[in-house]
Amino acid sequence: MMKKLLITWLLALGTLWAPLTASATFSDPYGLMGEVAQNTFDRLNREQARIKSDPEYLRTIVREEMLPAVDVRFSAFRVIGNQLNSTTPEQRERFVDAFSDYLVVTYADALAAYNNQTLDIGSGRVAEGERLVTVPVTVKEPNKPDIMVEFKLRQNTRTGEWRVFDMVAEGISLLSAKQTELSGLIRQNGIDAVTRQLQEHTKKPVTPLERPE
Repeated sequence: MMKKLLITWLLALGTLWAPLTASATFSDPYGLMGEVAQNTFDRLNREQARIKSDPEYLRTIVREEMLPAVDVRFSAFRVIGNQLNSTTPEQRERFVDAFSDYLVVTYADALAAYNNQTLDIGSGRVAEGERLVTVPVTVKEPNKPDIMVEFKLRQNTRTGEWRVFDMVAEGISLLSAKQTELSGLIRQNGIDAVTRQLQEHTKKPVTPLERPE
């Protein structure tokens, strides 16, 4: 069940995030989601020939188009969880870097399964003083049931910009799931061992995820 949900989340994620350009509406999480979705769809469709001949190129697309829109540090620190205070700044930086690379290869696998999915992104307005927003997204694919996903965004209090940090499907948070998985390993084996584990994972070739039926 968890694997199926993870694939669902990543398929949606793989079609959402795009470059951090000056035109992106970072002051409006709803506008941001709409703009980056269109930009990412355009690139996936435009570069399918290159992607098919060189699947590893998807990692480049992820780094250039998706990763800059993810609040990687916030998510990584949440994954470390209660063990955060028992780590050094250097250990945390190495973990953030490894977690970032882990996301790249995982998202690249999701992008490799791209098959003309389309998105219906919910609209709304941010209330004054609100710092956390949930944006509902419906993933549509021909001859398959619609998939409902919620994207969680947070506003950086220093820059005022919004970034995605979590997704929820069927009541399960992807961030919480990864926190449960990795924070336990950090507690048992130490953060350095888990960092090495993530680094080993990033050496695997891009492998398309099987889409859930």
